[in-house]
Amino acid sequence: MLRIEHDFTLPIGLLGDDGTLHRDGTMRLATAADEILPLADPRVQRNPAYLSVILLSRVVTRVGAVETVTPRTIETLFAADLAHLQGLYNRINSVDEPDTSAEGSCPNCGEEVPPGHERLGGSADIRSIG
Repeated sequence: MLRIEHDFTLPIGLLGDDGTLHRDGTMRLATAADEILPLADPRVQRNPAYLSVILLSRVVTRVGAVETVTPRTIETLFAADLAHLQGLYNRINSVDEPDTSAEGSCPNCGEEVPPGHERLGGSADIRSIG
């Protein structure tokens, strides 16, 4: 069964305006638009590291009582929490590929794949900053 949403618990937590610490949240699977549209964002074009902030603000649907997650919400996370969400994003949006015995061979039949015909696709790998 396909799980669209994944619950998480932040290691430290998002500090709310009222001093409340929000640790539990939900992240949904990313869509193609989630990975493509942020590339046109001027903040990402000026600073490619900002891509993870935009991506996470699109796929994190809730953090504690905060149900409207914006780039500013992600910016205010502690570094450990940002790294935790980046890792979760990468885990839930990856596809386990079959193991291949030889580089450049078809994972299904083992036949050599001509140069230029490698597999396309795959979601963006959100890297930690720092």
